[in-house]
Amino acid sequence: MDIKPLRYFVEVARHASFTRAAEVLHVAQPAVSMAIRKLEGELQLTLFHRHDRKVTLTDEGQRLLGHAKRILQTVDDAQLEMQELRGLTRGEVRVGIPGMLGSYYFPPILMAFRHQHPNIRLSVVEAGTGRLQDMLQEGLLDLAIIVADDVPETLEASLFLRQQMMVIVPQDHALAQQPHISYEAFFDEELVLFQQGYFHRKAVDLIARRCQRTPNIGFETNLLPLIKSIVKQGFGISTLLAMVLRDDPELVAVPFEEPVWLDLSIAWRRQGYQSRANREFVDFVLAHSTADHAKPRS
Repeated sequence: MDIKPLRYFVEVARHASFTRAAEVLHVAQPAVSMAIRKLEGELQLTLFHRHDRKVTLTDEGQRLLGHAKRILQTVDDAQLEMQELRGLTRGEVRVGIPGMLGSYYFPPILMAFRHQHPNIRLSVVEAGTGRLQDMLQEGLLDLAIIVADDVPETLEASLFLRQQMMVIVPQDHALAQQPHISYEAFFDEELVLFQQGYFHRKAVDLIARRCQRTPNIGFETNLLPLIKSIVKQGFGISTLLAMVLRDDPELVAVPFEEPVWLDLSIAWRRQGYQSRANREFVDFVLAHSTADHAKPRS
């Protein structure tokens, strides 16, 4: 089986469009259509339902998609490893980082890494840990920051950060003077939360289930400056990592009565080949780890 039609097939499936797939692949749209028809003829199966403006996978196409992604990832890994055996390093790290850490934890690490490795290019993607984990498994990222207690068997990970989740309130809020805040008191307030898929929201939802409470959500947004602004204006409270409040005297961080700890890991595909650049980046992050029980990379 030729590899090129599989690449075209995966892109058409990803974008649900022959035209969009052709744009991403930088080829003519008829070439994509011809490759897919050839692949269907070779397999003697219909892989897509064709609609006027959109295509969707058939059941057979859905089954092939998983195999195709694994085949293409294996081929890419093999090509990269062979290049590095010839001394040709790719010099690129594609890493996914959630927004809170991307804004408040990783900037000095990224700058220090680039200073130490000026020939390695960093491509940083921001998303929730759930989406980053999916992108890593799909081969769209080399490395990703994910929640440490939710690592699937297809990934390997090393813990690098342990931080306490804090209740965030404005200075004049009644809870601002408390030494700690109960879960019940927290859920009695109107809340400003991240959307689903972010570790911040996952932590709150987990506490809510334990307390059998339904969060009273006034605002949902993944924009950190907006969350802080809403809390400052008194339209709700939130829970964030303490690092977010550095140099922000208008907000107060109060711990939960029963502490909520967040453990984050840097992860990579278990069966994938890690380039020299990726190995250097993982080792650099772990060397600057703030997790007391972070384990060295195997």
